[in-house]
Amino acid sequence: MAIATQKRLTLEEYLTYDDGTETRYELVDGVLVEMGTESTINTRIAVFLIQIFLLLGLEVALLGIKQKIQVNSPYASARDPDLIVHSEASARAIEGRKESCLFLGDPNPLLVVEVVSPRSESSDNYQRDYVQKTAEYAARGIPEYWIVDPDRAVVLIGTLTNEAYQFQPFEGNSSIVSSRFSSLKVTAMQVLQAGRNG
Repeated sequence: MAIATQKRLTLEEYLTYDDGTETRYELVDGVLVEMGTESTINTRIAVFLIQIFLLLGLEVALLGIKQKIQVNSPYASARDPDLIVHSEASARAIEGRKESCLFLGDPNPLLVVEVVSPRSESSDNYQRDYVQKTAEYAARGIPEYWIVDPDRAVVLIGTLTNEAYQFQPFEGNSSIVSSRFSSLKVTAMQVLQAGRNG
């Protein structure tokens, strides 16, 4: 993790921060931390999932990319998930905000999706998506958390139960089961390959 700047920022400063580049940052203890560039497969998976949710009949306004979620954590002030599927209430809360962030007092989305970039289990990236965000999203009360891991060829669907996620792994041609979207008809392989054949 590369520290972008040593100046400590408030959440409000972070939400409006622009250094003129396309670099993605999260705010960790007041310090900007570079998230690195997204791999092509990561962005394809996010776009594929948007298509799947639209086919389920969700309105475009319920799908969020480049939107942040404030968390109460020693690791970060706000997270930047690959995809947010909003509830009606969270979509209303974020609508029209120039800072495009769900704050702690706002209603929660239905689910968040993180697409994991290839890294070892000891990497910051793995710890962030598998450990830190799991605890942070659960503490916020977000009902469902998906971890899509192309490198390990698995889609983990976490359902919030007793303030913690219970994860069910989906691999290969197994159909993904979501407690929030019972009519979902997609396999783990379709997601992991972003809809491509073979």
